[in-house]
Amino acid sequence: MNDLASIVSQYGLLVVFANVFIEQIGLPVPALPTLVVAGAFAIGGQLSIVAVFLVAVFASVLADTAWYLAGRYYGNRVMRMLCWISLTPDSCVSETQAKFERWGLNALLIAKFVPGISLLAPPLAGATRIGWLPFLGFNSAGAALWVAAGMGGGMLLGAQIERLLGYFADYGTDAVVLIVLLVAGYIAVKWWERHRFYAMLRMARISVDELHRRMDAGETPLVVDVRSHTARSLEPRHIPGALHLPLLGFEAHIEELPRDREIILYCTCPNEASAAQVAKILMNNGFVRVRPLLGGLEAWIDAGHPVESRSSSPTEAAPSPAP
Repeated sequence: MNDLASIVSQYGLLVVFANVFIEQIGLPVPALPTLVVAGAFAIGGQLSIVAVFLVAVFASVLADTAWYLAGRYYGNRVMRMLCWISLTPDSCVSETQAKFERWGLNALLIAKFVPGISLLAPPLAGATRIGWLPFLGFNSAGAALWVAAGMGGGMLLGAQIERLLGYFADYGTDAVVLIVLLVAGYIAVKWWERHRFYAMLRMARISVDELHRRMDAGETPLVVDVRSHTARSLEPRHIPGALHLPLLGFEAHIEELPRDREIILYCTCPNEASAAQVAKILMNNGFVRVRPLLGGLEAWIDAGHPVESRSSSPTEAAPSPAP
C-alpha cells in the first residue's frame, strides 16, 4: 500500500488531468471514477484537495474551450461530426439544443451531469455565438460542480475506496485486466444501445431528387421540418413550403396533420435520426404514408434544389458559406 501511496503522490495530479481532459475531448474513458478515487486520496492526505480540484476543473475547461472554438468557427458541421461518433445518439444534438432553448446559459451548469449533452454543449455554445465571458463563467461553474460532486463522493467513502485500491494493488495485473474489461464492457454496452437505436430508425427513405421531381410535377406531399429552433437559427434555409414542427413537442400536433397526404420529414442530423423518430411516432399513431428525407436538408442543398429562408423569398441553393 505504501508503494501505491507513493505512486499516487507522484502521478496522481497528472492522471486526474489526463483522464478528465481525455473524457471531455470526446473519448469514452469515464473520468468520474478517477475523481472519486482522487477525492478519497485527498481526504487521506496523499493528494492536495485544492490541487486536485483546480487541476480537474482546468482540464475540463481547456477541453471545453477547444470545442467552443470549433463550434464558433465550424458551426453545425462540428455537432454533426460529434453526433456521428456519440455513444448516445438518441440524446444527441436535438436534446442539447432543446436544453439551451429552455434554460439558456444555465444549461452549461448541468451539462456535465447528462451523458451526450456534456460533449455537445460547448460547441453548441460557440455555434450560437454565446460570448466568451458568459461561456467561460457558466462552463467553469458547471465544471466546478461536476468535479466537486465526484471528489465529494470519494471523500465520503475514503476508507472504503482505499481498502478497495489496496485489494487491486495486491492482485496487480489481474486488477488491471479487470478495470480494462469493465471499461471495455461499458463502451460495448453503449455501442450496442447505439446500434439498437439506429436499427429502430431503419425505414424507407425518399431521395431528394425524387421529392423534387414530385413537387415539380404538381404533387403535394406535406413536407415537415422537424429541426429545433436552434438548428433553424444555425441554418435558416429550408425546403419551400415546409411546415416547421420540431421533434420536441411534436406529439401535440399529430391531430392537426392530414392522413390523406404523404408526409415527408427532414432534419439535419446523421442518419436522419430526428426525422425517423418523428416518422415512428406518426406510424404508431396510424399514419401510413410517412418517409424521412434521405440525407436531410444538407442533401437537398447539395443537390442544388431551391430553398427558402425565413428572411427571404425562394432562391436557388448556394454552397454553404465558408466558416
